Amino acid sequence: MILSDLEWQAVMLSLKVSGIAVLCSLPFGILMAWILVRCRFPGKTLLDSLIHLPLVLPPVVVGYLLLIGLGRRGFIGEKLYDWFGFSFAFSWRGAALASAVIAFPLMVRAIRLALESVDIRLEQAARTLGAGRWRVFFTITLPLTLPGIIVGTVLAFARSLGEFGATITFVSNIPGETRTIPLAMYTLIETPGAEGAAARLCVIAIVLALASLLMSEWLARWGRKRMGA
Repeated sequence: MILSDLEWQAVMLSLKVSGIAVLCSLPFGILMAWILVRCRFPGKTLLDSLIHLPLVLPPVVVGYLLLIGLGRRGFIGEKLYDWFGFSFAFSWRGAALASAVIAFPLMVRAIRLALESVDIRLEQAARTLGAGRWRVFFTITLPLTLPGIIVGTVLAFARSLGEFGATITFVSNIPGETRTIPLAMYTLIETPGAEGAAARLCVIAIVLALASLLMSEWLARWGRKRMGA
């Protein structure tokens, strides 16, 4: 399969955007999962609902909210640009942010399910032996949650690869900057005579998504074996 420069550009940009989206959101995903499982406080149900809201909202709505909040003239984005000269709008950074927001609920859900299965008595035993909270977290809780972290990371990566609505609404469809695989396919479908290129990108998208899901399953099994499950 021979791809044009623009097609390769879209593929590499998609991998870059998805990778950065997952790496940047992973610490927050672990934190939110831990808060939802181990903490009790007023408004916990509301927090849970807000985290999972991108799953049920139309992606275009998510993109619009990002635009009015973090766009160049948004109430947060304007200050970022005036103070630091930094902007998410119309850049690959904004595409990564949009992908991260859309994929975040999948990541949190997978990590949360794994964390709920961790026997809290193991943590309590370590505390009684003198281990501090951070040591217990990094030596017991985090390793036992590893299969869920792996699954959540790979699922979020696969979801980021397919993000379209929030991306095109927030950062537009700019070749070489924000035109990921879904946006490139949208452009090619609307271009007369470009059906072959669209079909090639479709095949690549399917292969990448399938490879991500298979890797997720394999890594989850590997993690369970390492944990002795």
